[in-house]
Amino acid sequence: MGLRIDRIVLRQVRMPLVQPFETSFGRTTERQIVLVEAVAGGVSGWGEATAGEHPFYNEEWTESAWLILRDYAGPRVLGCMIEDASAVGPLFDHIRGHRMACGGLEAAAWDLEARLAGLPLWRHIGGVRQEIGCGVSLGIQESVPQLLKKIEDELEAGYQRIKIKIKPGWDVDVVREVRREFPQIRLMVDANSAYRLSDAEHLRRLDEFYLMMIEQPLGHDDIIDHAALQAKLETPVCLDESIRSARHAEQAIRLRACKIINIKLGRVGGFGEARRVHDVAREAGVPVWCGGMLESGVGRAHNVALSTLAGFILPGDVSASRRYWARDVIAPAVEVTPRGTIVVRDDPGFGYPLDLDFLRSITVREEALG
Repeated sequence: MGLRIDRIVLRQVRMPLVQPFETSFGRTTERQIVLVEAVAGGVSGWGEATAGEHPFYNEEWTESAWLILRDYAGPRVLGCMIEDASAVGPLFDHIRGHRMACGGLEAAAWDLEARLAGLPLWRHIGGVRQEIGCGVSLGIQESVPQLLKKIEDELEAGYQRIKIKIKPGWDVDVVREVRREFPQIRLMVDANSAYRLSDAEHLRRLDEFYLMMIEQPLGHDDIIDHAALQAKLETPVCLDESIRSARHAEQAIRLRACKIINIKLGRVGGFGEARRVHDVAREAGVPVWCGGMLESGVGRAHNVALSTLAGFILPGDVSASRRYWARDVIAPAVEVTPRGTIVVRDDPGFGYPLDLDFLRSITVREEALG
């Protein structure tokens, strides 16, 4: 039948976080998020460009995502008759990088196609799980007691895995205190590229705490040094920032640079490439999980759908909306069960209605293409 997108609407929304979120590269207090609406036949599909406000996680940020979508990605899709949503990603092959921007439009196309077909998105992409396990990511805190209290609260809420951010000066001693207080929990750490290979002996001290993994300890674009580091560690290395494609995943697995891969929908450019990364990892017996980028409910709903694929056997950073937002752009918001899971919805598309009145009230910029 084919798919022809005849209108694209870009919206930048301002969403203050319930509480600041700090990583090794800074503190975030509010999000400036670019949402993408793709329209065909009077039906809208929605996506989210998951770039941050600054080019710190990778080279993208809110303003660059807006420009790429408006001036490059959007025009390549508008009015183009394509076979199906899987053909959208290849339209961006000549755009170097900027996968989060392009991925926001690609995800909107998948959501649109699912809605037109009357299918839930998770089934449309080949998902098999009707309930997904959830973990939480905790930013760097002002004190260890504050961190311990937050962990206690999240465990009481039912979350199945705790991830804590680390950086030089906030790592081994902090993890030791966490393990002393919570000896049995599923625990991992995330460095967001804060270390160098010369820190290997220091990072080896984390082996005593039987962590699930250490996520992206070295350079954001590195695979080779991670291979050298993994050979020195008992703790599994998980790669995040440096896996932007299935080819990167193949290289990392071949070099034994990691034992686990974090798949973020935006980082790899949308569902098409995310599924290819998933398939490469699954064939190699490497578990994957879904990471988060402080998404609104749109991006969070897409993450829920992605997490239903068979290879996502570890709890992801797909937690309840209320952990981040006083009010989300979807209603009902994403909720987590007392057993630390999200039950996948069967409504067409990503499964959650948009709260359009609230969305309009927080929109700071809007532009229509087509």
